[in-house]
Amino acid sequence: MTTPADAPPTTVVMDLGNVLVRWDPTRVWNTLDPADVAAFLAAVDFRAWNHAMDAGLTGAEAVARLEATDPAHAAVGRAYVDGFLDTLVGPVPGTRAVVEELAAAGVRLLALTNWSAELFDRAADVLEEVVGLSTFEDVLVSGRERLAKPDPAVFRLLLDRHGLDPAATAFVDDAPANVEAAAGVGLRAVLFTDAGALRRELGRMGLPVAPPVGR
Repeated sequence: MTTPADAPPTTVVMDLGNVLVRWDPTRVWNTLDPADVAAFLAAVDFRAWNHAMDAGLTGAEAVARLEATDPAHAAVGRAYVDGFLDTLVGPVPGTRAVVEELAAAGVRLLALTNWSAELFDRAADVLEEVVGLSTFEDVLVSGRERLAKPDPAVFRLLLDRHGLDPAATAFVDDAPANVEAAAGVGLRAVLFTDAGALRRELGRMGLPVAPPVGR
């Protein structure tokens, strides 16, 4: 059956990093020589290097790539992998409350995150404390699937695995490319900026969340 365009979504899928938990990779390098870090960032495409782990590479494999191609910068990359938990800075203000309101109202909740399988497992206890990870029915972790956003295939996997109707599924992410890709497979995609804006957008869709304070 086709979901009417104005019907409220029955499922909400959330990204994690910088939507529910703040991620700041630079914090892990605070004890290193700033010149070494600057040289690393100038020579290495950090986003692409990190994305390779999100897409299935282990930390050891990612560091080995640096040792093969940019050996002078391998130590900085290794420090990122070894100290990853220090990159998680605490909750994104207000977003967990939105999730808890949706859960209390019986809305189906899933998460889809670009995250190294190895580093996600290492962060599990922190994520439960900060994000309330067990609130979600399931978390699809890109590194486990060897598929990462914005590849449309990871969204199709999400839909197939959980039997989702894209027209009845809201997807929330802070990366414009991921939001665009999700919309491309029919999800009702929302670009996250802050919890207040998220409340307004989900409320506009008819989901049971309180409006932002003062608005």
